[in-house]
Amino acid sequence: MICEAVEDFAATLPALGAVAGLDLGTVTIGVAISDRMRNVATPVLTIKRKKFGIDAAALLKLLTEREVKAIVLGLPRNMDGSEGPRAQATRGFARNLERLTELPITYWDERLSTVAAERAMIEADMSRKRRAELVDHVAAGFILQGMLDRLGHLKG
Repeated sequence: MICEAVEDFAATLPALGAVAGLDLGTVTIGVAISDRMRNVATPVLTIKRKKFGIDAAALLKLLTEREVKAIVLGLPRNMDGSEGPRAQATRGFARNLERLTELPITYWDERLSTVAAERAMIEADMSRKRRAELVDHVAAGFILQGMLDRLGHLKG
């Protein structure tokens, strides 16, 4: 089930359980997973994309192993808020994934998440090569943390 509104997404969630955040790129999928209380997003890994069936199988295997209860996909909007080809590709990925899982899926505006991830890694004095290896799942962590913070505000 795809939930456009955060409130609808929140209503589908059990009291406890991890949520996954995905940074969907053309070459990779960055994955972050929260703790069961949904306080902290932790970057986990980057999946090298092959084709949808293979990517989805690898992703769903990981989500099952980690007992994930929902998925947040970073939605790459343009700076003016409009949606371009990358956002449409993300929505297509979500529709295809929805056919394979009962997990609720929603979107989080990911504008500047990769920039924030890059800055954090530069501040941590990481080499350019190491940053390139980590940027996708660190960006997924920023996406997921944004959603977790929003969900926390809805509860409080």
